[in-house]
Amino acid sequence: MVKDYLPVLLQVLVAIGFAAAALIVSVILGKTGKRNPTKDSAYECGMKPEGPSQPRFSVKFYVVAMLFILFDIEIVFMYPWAVVYREFLVAHGAQIFWSMLSFVSVLTVGYVYAVMKGALDWKN
Repeated sequence: MVKDYLPVLLQVLVAIGFAAAALIVSVILGKTGKRNPTKDSAYECGMKPEGPSQPRFSVKFYVVAMLFILFDIEIVFMYPWAVVYREFLVAHGAQIFWSMLSFVSVLTVGYVYAVMKGALDWKN
């Protein structure tokens, strides 16, 4: 039984040995750099790091992202429905059609509301 795990143990030992050897060689042969305040400062593409670290995004960016996710999920639910529509139509009658129509109508009302509120207007 121990013979079965010997190749795995050997591979683990070789990996640990290689990692340790690489670290030791890099410490021995690597350059020790001189530190100064300019080198230790944060690199900001040649500009001094002043002000807030992150720029502020408009709320509309997040609204459009959420609307995209909402309508993307709509397609995720509609695709399987469209693939098996004829097979389910025989078994469940018009119930499947009306359930999908109600689903699409709720999403249409949400889309019309978003357009009326100006959520998709990029000029503002």
